[in-house]
Amino acid sequence: MTNLHIVRSLIFLLLFAISFNSLSQVILPKLVRDSMILQRDVPVNIWGWAQASEKVAVRFNGKTYKTNANVKGEWKVQLPPVKAGGPYTMDITASNKITLREILFGDVWFCSGQSNMVHQLNIHDVTYAKEIEMANDPEIRQFWIPTYTNLQGPQNNMAFGYWKSAVGSDVRSFSAVAYFFAKKIREKNQVPVGIINASVGGTPIEAWISEEGFKDFSSEINIIQKNKDTAYLNSLNRKPSANSTRQKQPADAGNLSTPKWFDLTYVPKGWRNINIPGYWEDQGIKDLNGVVWFRKEIQIPVSMIGKAAKVFLGRIVDADELYINGKKVGNTTYQYPQRRYDVPPDLLKAGKNIIVIRVTNNIGKGGFVPDKPYCIFAGQDTIDLKGYWQYKVGEVFRPFAADGYYPGMNVQNQPAALYNGMVSPVVNYTIKGFCWYQGESNAGRAREYEKLLPALINDWRHKWNLGTLPFLYVQLPGFMDYNYLPSESEWAILREAQLKALSVPNTAMVVAIDLGEWNDIHPDNKKDVGERLALAAEKVAYNKNIVYSGPIYHSAKIEGNKIIISFENTGSGLVTNDGDELNEFAIAGEDKKFVWAKASIEGGKVIVWSDEVIAPLYVRYAWADNPVNPNLYNLEGLPASPFRTDK
Repeated sequence: MTNLHIVRSLIFLLLFAISFNSLSQVILPKLVRDSMILQRDVPVNIWGWAQASEKVAVRFNGKTYKTNANVKGEWKVQLPPVKAGGPYTMDITASNKITLREILFGDVWFCSGQSNMVHQLNIHDVTYAKEIEMANDPEIRQFWIPTYTNLQGPQNNMAFGYWKSAVGSDVRSFSAVAYFFAKKIREKNQVPVGIINASVGGTPIEAWISEEGFKDFSSEINIIQKNKDTAYLNSLNRKPSANSTRQKQPADAGNLSTPKWFDLTYVPKGWRNINIPGYWEDQGIKDLNGVVWFRKEIQIPVSMIGKAAKVFLGRIVDADELYINGKKVGNTTYQYPQRRYDVPPDLLKAGKNIIVIRVTNNIGKGGFVPDKPYCIFAGQDTIDLKGYWQYKVGEVFRPFAADGYYPGMNVQNQPAALYNGMVSPVVNYTIKGFCWYQGESNAGRAREYEKLLPALINDWRHKWNLGTLPFLYVQLPGFMDYNYLPSESEWAILREAQLKALSVPNTAMVVAIDLGEWNDIHPDNKKDVGERLALAAEKVAYNKNIVYSGPIYHSAKIEGNKIIISFENTGSGLVTNDGDELNEFAIAGEDKKFVWAKASIEGGKVIVWSDEVIAPLYVRYAWADNPVNPNLYNLEGLPASPFRTDK
């Protein structure tokens, strides 16, 4: 992976240099192109490259703006403020002429983060089938920035990219969160909305901060400097030596077999029973990383024959291949997407059909995630696939020997790597503000995140040089197992770090504790996240006098055996969203041994107490990876943020 990233970077830089030097023509950044949305009501930059000292003219809206390229061939003009609307045409002329068409002016938001910002509507096309089908708004547009890293320094362009409108099938590639955010912004303000999406799954916040943004972080600065040494990078990717004791992995018996295990002529021998959904480590297979095959015979009724069918296989850890009656139907290479496969109408037959799934797991528990749909359906018929299957192990991955072999680094996780490749090329582009959804990859390092998130905010604002641009971000939702006892939680501490970032001016946080799924780090509900971001934008970016947040902890006061909690953002009042008593409050004395507490809403405050704690000092609310029922809201329907007073 590392070598691929380096090669791609070198090829891109080489091609850019060749095109620039050989053609000696005016060149525009990939962002500045047909169908772009420019920021309304403020001066905007148009920039690019030409020959050194070459004259460049930008013709727009009846006026011409002239400049000269500098000695490096760089040029930039600034257009005066334009009200929302369009479409406009723009001509850029030097030794050649480029005409840009279908330009709109509206509000442009830079959306970034990791996979929950990446996830396209296409991945959630069952939940949002109606929204996708009805999408027909050419004034919502997205520019998707491809994953591109660089360890040497900030880049001024990207390899490719296009503006696409929320019309027809093009909307399927939109970030789901960003789309619902943009849709609500457009409804509220009646202006075009542009999304610039720079997001990469599984990445830590450090990768998105520039080198200058780490001025107070000496360890990251040292890593950045070290990563600029190509000799060091090459050493990480060296091949194992001839006398290496690193063991080769065995081959998969299911694919080596004649016939293969998915073939209709194969006769199964030595297969065992297992229940799906579930993980094989929980069903008698100990610590197995490798390939496991699953097989099931199902009966298909005549009413399903000749129709296009679909198979839902929930989620599978990590990768899978699906075969029906000996034919490969689909595959997924990593664990997070929902498995939803189309079955050709001529593949199923009346009576017995054989379904085979080949699952590859690299680390941790492998198998089928519970509490997800597992079925095959066509027309009005649905066949449940949950229950007993047969399984057989095709391959066991052996641990690597400790022989000094380095498989290389994951470049996209290195400090400043994604800033250099995916953020730096955008900083000349005038925007309205930022949307940020990230934190999962930093959940084990919340103390650092507490400093890194404000550093990212300040760094980006400095790079865009447009003042204290609105910065909206999503607090992590609930995830992982429910715990019915008060407990410690790394995810809760990360949420606390996110909460503290509200001290940075002109920021807003979306509480999403109620929008998660215990068994999916990528919950399906992206619409509420996007719309809550839009609500926060209405307050912070559009200065509307609205309630945009749920209750936020303000202070605590001890009175006898009770603790009285005061909140900000109570809106029209505090309530429980289910009409029941308050849940998820825990209380402790000096020993910090928390027990569940009783809690009530009185006079706009929450009173917390427990007969088990006579001299209470501390309170926690919804302090867990995935709290069972956090039900404190304001009357506007927005949930309270988790918090603790024992800091």
